[in-house]
Amino acid sequence: MWLGFDRTLAHSLLRQSIILVVTLVVALGLSYLMLSWSGAEWERFCHEKDLSKWLLPLYLLIDSNALNNLYIGGEHGAVHGWMLIASSITFLFGAFIFNGIIIGVITNSIERRVHYHQEGHIHYLNSGHYIIMGYDDMVPSIISHVLADKKAYVLLLTSMNAMELREKLLKSFSEKQMERVIINYGHRTSIEAYKDIHLESAEKVYIVGNHENPAHDAINVECVDAICQYLSRPNVKDTPTRITCVFKDLDTYAAFKTSEIFKQVGDLGMEFVPYNFFTGWAKQVFVKRKYRDFDFPEPEFDYPAVYGKGITPEDERYVHLVFVGTTNFAVAFAMEAAHVLHFPNAAKAKTRITFIDKNADKEKDEFIIRNRHFFEVQSYYYRDLSDAAAKDAGLISNEQQEKPIGDYLRFSGKDANFLDVEFEFIKGDVFSKNVQDEVSRWAKEHGEKQYLSVFLALADQRQNFVLGMNMPDEVYDHEVPVFIRQDRSDNFVTDLRRADRREKETDRLPYAKVTEDGELEVKRRNARYANLYPFGMNETAYSADEHSLKRAKLINYLYSTMPSDNQFQGILALDAMPAEKIWKEADEKWKELSVALKWSNLYSAYAIRTKLATLRAMRGLDIDDTSRDCDMLTDDEVEVLAVVEHNRWNVEKLLMGFRKARKEEDKYEHEAFETDLKKNKKLFIHHDIRSFEALDGIKRLDEEFSRYIPWIMRMTEQNG
Repeated sequence: MWLGFDRTLAHSLLRQSIILVVTLVVALGLSYLMLSWSGAEWERFCHEKDLSKWLLPLYLLIDSNALNNLYIGGEHGAVHGWMLIASSITFLFGAFIFNGIIIGVITNSIERRVHYHQEGHIHYLNSGHYIIMGYDDMVPSIISHVLADKKAYVLLLTSMNAMELREKLLKSFSEKQMERVIINYGHRTSIEAYKDIHLESAEKVYIVGNHENPAHDAINVECVDAICQYLSRPNVKDTPTRITCVFKDLDTYAAFKTSEIFKQVGDLGMEFVPYNFFTGWAKQVFVKRKYRDFDFPEPEFDYPAVYGKGITPEDERYVHLVFVGTTNFAVAFAMEAAHVLHFPNAAKAKTRITFIDKNADKEKDEFIIRNRHFFEVQSYYYRDLSDAAAKDAGLISNEQQEKPIGDYLRFSGKDANFLDVEFEFIKGDVFSKNVQDEVSRWAKEHGEKQYLSVFLALADQRQNFVLGMNMPDEVYDHEVPVFIRQDRSDNFVTDLRRADRREKETDRLPYAKVTEDGELEVKRRNARYANLYPFGMNETAYSADEHSLKRAKLINYLYSTMPSDNQFQGILALDAMPAEKIWKEADEKWKELSVALKWSNLYSAYAIRTKLATLRAMRGLDIDDTSRDCDMLTDDEVEVLAVVEHNRWNVEKLLMGFRKARKEEDKYEHEAFETDLKKNKKLFIHHDIRSFEALDGIKRLDEEFSRYIPWIMRMTEQNG
């Protein structure tokens, strides 16, 4: 009985009020009975005062002067005897209830509401809000992204202590900004919590979780399932427009690029977007080429292009990315680079991605197995620069050791090594002289034979600092971009670069040397740390790329509305259509698309920026000059970009799990069975994974797509 009473008392203000009313009714009844037992005098008093017999007990209970009035009495003198005793007891009941319980209930209700508000148990937002489920270090960057809309409200659903979480957020946001952030207590997998936060009426949902939890990805998947279950209920009519789900593991993230495990999300009318911390940062470096200081978010800082000022077909220099370590950052960056960094000079110089690691021999095997279909058609490089190996080899030059290895190849001749990206694995300690000498050699070639970029992605941030501050002199002298992984703040690296960098040529520091001819040569250059860049900061991790998403939808629209084989609608016909109609149809067709094709279109959209850099270089423009991005392409430009697009497509398909068709599966080998063999694409077997020259008429699609890049850019700019 007491347990039930205490639970009722502690549950809500309404139940406390009900208990108060019940107590008052009981007290009123007891008072009436005691006055009745006291004799007829109380009835005479009621008659004299013209009071109802039911009002006198209430009068005694609620009026603090009532007992004093009874002492004064009526026409027959003061009240005394049993009536005075009964009245006194009734008055004490009233004093206890109204002066004690009511004040206590009111005070308690105020304290309780304040406590409930502070602990996140009161729900305020009903519609149009943005919901973030779980808390992680990347949540402030999502909140910052949402608050860019000056009218938006963020609801943060978390099982953490709301007061402590608010204090954390105040390190990143002002009190004014925090007015639009509501913290509610709840578990992201609990369906019962969804009704309170009005999940169905939210604009977008971000499922974040906590990356320190070993079951992070599994719980987030469970959360998506729970949301779908809730939104499938008959009484739920609305749905959010998009669910963004964060995955910590790279393999889990990769799996959701090709599987239809969340098909129900699309069936409910929502867009599902998987997000990975590491690949998200890779897109900031290679695609958006921007990052921001969370303490000073405006303006954003620019990342340098890892391909210099743009690469033309005549350029003989190759893009070379060097990753120190094989951490998740290094692997994710390498994969994203392979997706988007494709250039028109691939026949002369392939993009090279190098990993340096003490355990490169083992890490190499794991990386290859993860991407086995890529290495079935492309050789790789492996060198052992560990001290023992170098000693055994008699310090043979690195160039002599550099030979392609094809032990995983399943194809040969024209069916092998036609990709424009290659990988290299170097075993050795990055602090060792052998590896340092190799980095020096690469740095000397920077700008002449290669475009070198170094990514310090070791798990130990201190080692990244030490390396960044103590690279070989040639790295600083030749202005090689060095990217340093930071945990939280970019301030140290950014401020260091600011201090050493001079944007104007006249402000740069003079550097003098004597040439072999005995002549004095004076140049101007930046100071030592002018080309250091931070990446990987937790609090600026989330960076939505809405432009690329819009371009991906337009790309899919072009392919899905082709009036005939391998030819899009004419640009004149598209320009004659209302833009609203095109965007509406593009959104509808996007929702119908499979996950794998969505990602295919997204990677195609990401690579547009690299292609634009190529076009600008071919047109003699600066790499960031956008003035002619919407100009129609010449036939020569279309031909160049068509080859680039197919090279990009080859790598994309292989890294997403497709494989090149074996001889017995190849429609090019068995044209009589082409119709049946083409159906193998549903099993991720693709017959068009081959060099551009070896394609049939399908190559016209690459030309068509390239020709429509200016139209895609124009439509995206017009749509904001």
